[in-house]
Amino acid sequence: MNPSAQQQLDRYLEMLQVHKRLSAHTLDAYGRDLARLVCFCERVELDDWEGLREHHVRAHIADRHRAHIESRSLQRELSAIRGFLNYLVLEGVLNLNPASGVRAPKVSRKLPKPLDVDSMAAMLDAQQNDGLEVRDLAMWELFYSSGLRLGELTGLDCPDIDLDSGSVFIRSGKGNRSRYVPVGSKACLAIGRWLLTRVFYAEESQPALFVSRLGKRIASRSVQQRLERWRLKLGVDAHIHPHMLRHSFASHMLEGSCDLRAVQELLGHANIATTQIYTHLDFQRLAAVYDQAHPRARKGGV
Repeated sequence: MNPSAQQQLDRYLEMLQVHKRLSAHTLDAYGRDLARLVCFCERVELDDWEGLREHHVRAHIADRHRAHIESRSLQRELSAIRGFLNYLVLEGVLNLNPASGVRAPKVSRKLPKPLDVDSMAAMLDAQQNDGLEVRDLAMWELFYSSGLRLGELTGLDCPDIDLDSGSVFIRSGKGNRSRYVPVGSKACLAIGRWLLTRVFYAEESQPALFVSRLGKRIASRSVQQRLERWRLKLGVDAHIHPHMLRHSFASHMLEGSCDLRAVQELLGHANIATTQIYTHLDFQRLAAVYDQAHPRARKGGV
């Protein structure tokens, strides 16, 4: 690609960072996806974006599919490409978006298996042997109590948690959507114990709720490693990861309440369809709720 084409891409990524305020993780993913498109264009000897056509985009996605890239990743790549090309249309570089009619292969939805209530209780009732395990238990309790995403938990600052009211403020969830989420009594107790221990790890100027051994904000990878350590400590055979704790929260909340809209709000989903998939609602359960609740669904009703 010629220097002008690369400058247009750089300006787009800068716009996403400054004006759209995308997270560093999302921005990096967009950059990687669009860098692959640049490599494809160079391979087919396209020098600028004006020469890009729909069949080029289709060929690029087909190449990625043949490389055994999962459908969900291809959908994300196409979304990044469409966003960039829409930007070029707005800038007057392109007349039409050549990616607008391209679709990725359908996603085969694989849902993480939630832990059952007894397994969660055994995990959360385990003995803590040092200050870091006190922190770990507080994190596991909060994951399960409030259904937080991994990035939401590591991004928490001390003022975001209110133990008196039993709530946590998620300042910047997915899509930059903020929300308040209830925190259960068991999680509040675990966090309270961690706050008493935290003073031995973190300096007073450190705002992060959960810190590492060195007193810095704990990294997502460290949380995953500590959860694996916890699994080994308890002798659990199944692989456990933070998303499974969030999924278990959603599943158990839905089983207990049948309130899909409330679970959607707690999870911070923009679309209720995402919640339906996430909580693996089956038709029989939906039908049972319908038969019980709808006045004209009951047999023999008026």
